[in-house]
Amino acid sequence: MKYACMISAALLLAVSQAQPASAQSGPLDLVKQAVDAQGGADALRAVKTLVGKGDAKYWEPGQSNSVNGESRFLGDSKFTVSGDVASHMIRADWDRDMKYPAVEKLKYSEIATLTYGAVIDDKGEAKPMSGIRLAALQREIIRGAATLLLRVLDTPQSLSAIEDQELGDQMQPAVVFTQGPNKFIIIFDRTTKLPAAVRTRDEDNIWGDSNYDMVPGDWKTVGGVKIAYTQSYRLNAMEVQRLSFSEITTNAPIAPATFAVADAVKAAAKPPATGNVPYQWVLRRIFLGRFTDSDAVYFPPGGSFKLVELSPNVQMVQGGGANNLIVNMKDGLAVFDAPTDEGQSKWVIDAAKAKYPGKPVKYLVLTHHHMDHTGGMRAFAAEGASVIVPAPDKAYFEQVIKAPHTLEPDAQQKAMKPATVQEVKDTFSIKDDMAEINLYNIPNPHVDGYLLIHVVKDNILWVTDLISPRGPIARNPQTVAVGEALRKLNITGALIAGGHGTTAKQADIAQALAMN
Repeated sequence: MKYACMISAALLLAVSQAQPASAQSGPLDLVKQAVDAQGGADALRAVKTLVGKGDAKYWEPGQSNSVNGESRFLGDSKFTVSGDVASHMIRADWDRDMKYPAVEKLKYSEIATLTYGAVIDDKGEAKPMSGIRLAALQREIIRGAATLLLRVLDTPQSLSAIEDQELGDQMQPAVVFTQGPNKFIIIFDRTTKLPAAVRTRDEDNIWGDSNYDMVPGDWKTVGGVKIAYTQSYRLNAMEVQRLSFSEITTNAPIAPATFAVADAVKAAAKPPATGNVPYQWVLRRIFLGRFTDSDAVYFPPGGSFKLVELSPNVQMVQGGGANNLIVNMKDGLAVFDAPTDEGQSKWVIDAAKAKYPGKPVKYLVLTHHHMDHTGGMRAFAAEGASVIVPAPDKAYFEQVIKAPHTLEPDAQQKAMKPATVQEVKDTFSIKDDMAEINLYNIPNPHVDGYLLIHVVKDNILWVTDLISPRGPIARNPQTVAVGEALRKLNITGALIAGGHGTTAKQADIAQALAMN
């Protein structure tokens, strides 16, 4: 289920209201000034319901056309969000117009409370929300709440000082607000006294320790309270979501049926996850419209990874949203792509070593830089594997391997292995007495820098994204790019193993590979 912007558009609602505070401190003075700038504590306490309508836009830096290019535009949405402060409930209705990774329309609704969440599809069928999704949603509700500062004011024991924070090209005063497992760095505008950003420090599979900011703007007075009509969400200053409200009303009646969820759905729903919630993976895969709503992260509830033998020395890892390929060579193993994060990579490494005992992982080959196929690469670097990438991506991946991951230390953060990255400009072969693997950097419409992999003896092609065998494969510019490369390389009769999906025979999809 895809649900993107409710996580952020929930900015309208405070999940709870606490009792007034009596103590004051330096950090609390900044909060009091901001509360006054918003209209005062009494005006904020008078807000009981909020209903807003607007538009949203999404981008994904980890799906850019090139490592140095602009973030990929994913699409936009129209939304209505309704929040009942007293009942701690929120509902968002979404109409999404997706442009990437596929042109499609998505309509759905979400309901979230303190203890459960549900997603309702365009046919009215409700399903329980995963614990990681609900935890991410609850964090973003707090971050974006119009009454966030009231919550801070009322719980001074959760407030602490911090040095001025850099935002854009300015240093601004800030405080730290701790709410449950989350620490919010609230940065204030020196002139207006209003919040300039609400920041969390997040782990990102590619960029490591990162700033994730909600930057409010276009403040307008609604029911005596100033509310931001725009919110820009930024990962390390790269915009990934922008919300623009066209209208917001306070204290309008909300029908109880708005938040109705069947008892069976409530009973099956998971509580909010605790521990190391993969916030960035959850949020941005939802923006992308490709989130697996499961606490297992990689596969639906009850699913698992599995090795599928394509030949005695070639294993395909299936079962998750994205796959790996393992090739057994004389003195070690070659693995192709590193989807998602360290968790999947650890499973692959352990499974590969168990299947081929005594063999180290010597090579990790990355077809391209997109985050769903490279988020777990650092685990292979920690193994000492040589990382092979398409040109012009060497410097990018060297930096990925070096990036600090101190918030949630991974294997590479602990091992601190030096980067060993090799770039393939045109062609390259990994070869020994047991196997020959040819890598071809081919032109294609998906990404700048892409390796097509051919395991020669077994005549197996590893193709990521350009072809994803999940049923009938239609002809499109991506499949044609693969077909053109195969004709030039004189490869015929191959088995195509997909970075997503399963496998397909080259002969069976000849029409999809054809030029005309």
